[in-house]
Amino acid sequence: MKKTLLCRAIALALGLTLVQTYASAATSVAATSVAATARAENAYLSQADAAARSARVANVDYTLDFTLTGAERFSGSTTLEFDLKDTSSALTIDLDKATVHSVRVNGKLVTTQYNQWFVTIAAADLVAGRNSVSISYERLHSTNGEGLHRMVDPVDQRVYTYSHFEPAAAHQMFPSFDQPDLKGTYALSVTVPADWVVSSTKRESAIAEQGATRRWTFPRTKRLSTYNFSLHAGPYKVWEDHSAKYPMRLFARQSVAAQVAPQDWFNYTRRGLAFFDQYFGLPYQFEKYDQLLVPDFLYGAMENAAAITFAEGRFLHQDEMTAAQRQSLAGVIMHEMAHQWFGDLVTMKWWNGLWLNESFASFMGTLATAESTEFTNAWQGFYSGGKQAAYVQDQRVTTHAIETPVPSTANAFDNIDAITYSKGASTLKQLRHLLGEETFRQGVHNYLVKYSYQNAKLDDFIGSLGEAAKRDLSGWTREWLYEPGVNTIEAKFSCRAGKIEQFALHQRAASAAMPTLREQRVQLALFQQQPQGLKLSKNLAVTYRGAVTAVPALRGAACPDLVYPNYQDWGYAQVQLDARSFSTAQAALSKVEDPLLRSMLWQSLWDSVRAAQLPLDAFLKTALANAPGEKDYTLLGDVTGKLRMAKAYLDQMGPELASYRQQVVPELEQMAFKAAQAAQGNNNFQRRWFATFVGLASTPAALQQLADILSGKLVLAGLNVSQDVRWDIVTRLNRYAYPGAPALLAAEQARDPSDAGQAAAVAATVIQPDAAVKTAWLATITDPDSKLAFSKLRNAMENLYPAEQLALSALTAEQRLAQLPQVDQRSGPVFMRSYANTLLPTGCTPASVARLQTTLDKTKGLSAGTLRSLLVAHQEDQRCVAMKKIVAK
Repeated sequence: MKKTLLCRAIALALGLTLVQTYASAATSVAATSVAATARAENAYLSQADAAARSARVANVDYTLDFTLTGAERFSGSTTLEFDLKDTSSALTIDLDKATVHSVRVNGKLVTTQYNQWFVTIAAADLVAGRNSVSISYERLHSTNGEGLHRMVDPVDQRVYTYSHFEPAAAHQMFPSFDQPDLKGTYALSVTVPADWVVSSTKRESAIAEQGATRRWTFPRTKRLSTYNFSLHAGPYKVWEDHSAKYPMRLFARQSVAAQVAPQDWFNYTRRGLAFFDQYFGLPYQFEKYDQLLVPDFLYGAMENAAAITFAEGRFLHQDEMTAAQRQSLAGVIMHEMAHQWFGDLVTMKWWNGLWLNESFASFMGTLATAESTEFTNAWQGFYSGGKQAAYVQDQRVTTHAIETPVPSTANAFDNIDAITYSKGASTLKQLRHLLGEETFRQGVHNYLVKYSYQNAKLDDFIGSLGEAAKRDLSGWTREWLYEPGVNTIEAKFSCRAGKIEQFALHQRAASAAMPTLREQRVQLALFQQQPQGLKLSKNLAVTYRGAVTAVPALRGAACPDLVYPNYQDWGYAQVQLDARSFSTAQAALSKVEDPLLRSMLWQSLWDSVRAAQLPLDAFLKTALANAPGEKDYTLLGDVTGKLRMAKAYLDQMGPELASYRQQVVPELEQMAFKAAQAAQGNNNFQRRWFATFVGLASTPAALQQLADILSGKLVLAGLNVSQDVRWDIVTRLNRYAYPGAPALLAAEQARDPSDAGQAAAVAATVIQPDAAVKTAWLATITDPDSKLAFSKLRNAMENLYPAEQLALSALTAEQRLAQLPQVDQRSGPVFMRSYANTLLPTGCTPASVARLQTTLDKTKGLSAGTLRSLLVAHQEDQRCVAMKKIVAK
C-alpha cells in the first residue's frame, strides 16, 4: 500500500517516466534480499546498493589521520574496522576523486581497485567476521561547500577549512561507508599549522608541538552516521563560555571577529540546551557544544554532532543585529540543537527519512524559540515564513508527499524544500494538538530513549507516538505523510434574526488527482464589528474530517462579520474566506487587534492575488492604506515582503503595465521612505522600512535619494549607513543604471576588500543592465572549469536576470534552454539546484509560457531536480500571465 501511494505522489510531480524510475528503484531494493548485483559505476550510491551493503556490514569503527597544510591538497589515512557477514562478493568503500597511494586489507597490501568514486575490496581478501581496511590517499580540498572545504581569506590570506557532509559527502574527505544506517565510531588525529585550532565531535585529548605544526588527537566518539561527524580547522578566533551545563565555544574567522556578538550566541545556546534537556527528558549526549561561523556555506547551518556550522553570509552583520536578525539566529540555533537528539542521536535509516529530521527540527526549533527566548511570537513568524512557503510549494505541479522514495544519493535533496521542512513541521504541530501536548512529548521521549545511537524509520516514530496516545495512527499517517497536496477549508453558515441558524466547515481536496480529505483539529473564531474594531465573540476548537463537518455548538451565536476557521494557526490548510468575511478583512485590517490574525487576513488577500482572484492593484491600494500604520514588527516584515514581491510581479508584467507602474511605484517608494523617517528612534522599524525603500527604489527620484544617502549628502536621522547598507545601495544603483554607478561599485570594492565585499561586488556587477556583462557572466557560470568558488557563482546566478530585465533575459533565453541538458548532465545536484531555480527564462507572456512548454515537450533525460524546476518555472509563468490579465491597465 505504501509503495503505491508514494509512486502516485511522485507521478503527480514528475510524470510517468520518472515514476517508473522510482518504482524500478524500489523493486531493486526489494531484490537485494535475494541476490546482490555489482554496484553501478557512477558517483552516487543507490538505495539498493546501500541496503545490500548494510545487510553485510556492522559495527564500524574509523581511525582517521589527516595532514592539513593550508595548501590546495590534503592527505589522509583511514582505517576501517568492521564485521562482515560473508565473503560472497566484493565490498565497496566510498571515496571521491582522490589519489590513492595504498590499500591494505587485514594487514596485507593489495592491488588498488579504484574508479574515482569507490574502492573495491575483492572478496578473496576479506574474511567473515572482523576485518580491517587501511587506505592512504590525498585529495584536493573542495571549493563548493561539500567535503573538506578550503577558503583563503582575501583580507589577511589566512586559510580556513571546514567539513560538510550532508547528504552524502563524507567520502569527499575520507574513505567510508557513506550511508546513514552504517553508523560508526571515529578516532581522529590531525596535523595542522601551529596557529590553527581544530574542532570535531569530541574535545581533543592531546596537542603535540611539532615545530611549525601541531598534532591534535581526539578520543573515539560514540556511534554516529558519517554525515554527522565533522572536522573544522584553521586559525579561527575562539570564544568560550561555561555558564551552561555543557561547555560552549564559538568560532569565527579572525577578519570578521569584530562582527560577532558571542553573548547572543551563548545566551540562546544556554537556553536551548536547558529547554531540550527538560523537554526530551534525555540529557544532551555529546559533552560539549561548539558552533562555527564558516564562509561559502551551502545552507543556513548544519547539525554536525557537537560542532555545528553556520553560514557567515546569514549570521554576520556589520551593524548591531535587529530583532529580526536575533530571532533568526535564535531559531536556527534551536533548529540545529533539536537535531542533536533527532537526527544525530537517532538517525533515519535512508534518505527518504530525512524529511522527518528536518520537520521535527523545524517544529521543535520554533517551539523552543517561543518558550525559552524573548521571541514568544515565534509561531507567528513560522506562519508568515516557512508555512506560507509550504503552501506555495504544495500547490505546484511538483508537489509531493512528505515521505517519498529516494532511489539514490543523487536524489537525496530533490525533495528537500518547504514541504519537507514546514509542511512536515505543521503536521507535527497539528498532531500535537490532536494527541495533546503531554502525550506527544511522552511519545517523543520514548522514541529517543528506545532508538538512541541507532537508526529508525517513520513507523518507529509514529509507533512511539501511537503507543503513548493509545491510538492507531496509521490512518493519520497515510493521509498526512503519504498523500500530497493541501486542502482548502471554508466556513459556511446562515443567519436569521442576527443569530447563526446553520454552521458547517467544508473541506475541499487539492484536486481530482489528489482527492484526500484529512482529519484535523482547528479553532473556529467568530468576530463582530465594533466601533473600536473587530471583537472576538466566539472561539471553538473543532476536529473536522470528510467534506462537511457540522458545528451545531454555534447555532444561536451572534451572526459574525468575520469567521476565521483556522484561528491561532493550529491546522495546515488553505483558508477560503466567505464573501462577508473577505469584505470585512479588506476593509478592517488595521482594526484587527491580534497580530497573528491580522497576518492571516493579509495572507488571505495575498493568496487571492496569486490565485488571480484579487487584482494586484487592489492589493496595493489596501497595502498603501494600511502598511504605514502597522505596529507589529514581525507582521511588518511580512507585509513589506509582500510589497517587494508585488513590485517584482509588476516588473515581470512588462510594458503593458507601464502606465500603472509609473503611477504606483513612486507611491510605494515614498511610503517606505517616509515611514523610515517617521521611525527615527525605533531602530528595528527604521531599518525595516529603509530596507523596504531600497528594495522598491527604481525611479530616478528614489535612486537619487539612495545616491545622496551613500555620499552623505542626505542624512536619514537615526539610520546607521553600515557597510551592509552601503552595498545594498550600490547594488540597487547598478541594477537600475544610475549614472556613475560602476564608479561607485569600484570605490566600494576598494573600501571593502573582505570576502563579503567580494560577494556583494559580484552581485552588483552581474545585475547591471548590460548585455555584454550578462553574456560574460553566463559563460563563467556555465564553464565547468571555472575556478570561482561556488558561493560566488551562486551569487551571480541569483542576480543575473532580475525581474525587470526581461529584454536582456530574452537575448539568452533560447541559449539557456538549449544548453540545459548539457549543463544538467555535467553538473552535480548542488550546482543545478541553484542554476535551475534562477536561470530558467520566464517572461509573463503567452509566448514565454509556450517556450517553456516546448522545452518540457522536447527535452529528455533531465535529472529529477532540474525537471521539477522547469515544471515550476512553467507554472509560475502561467500564474503571472493570469494575474496580469486582471490588473487595471
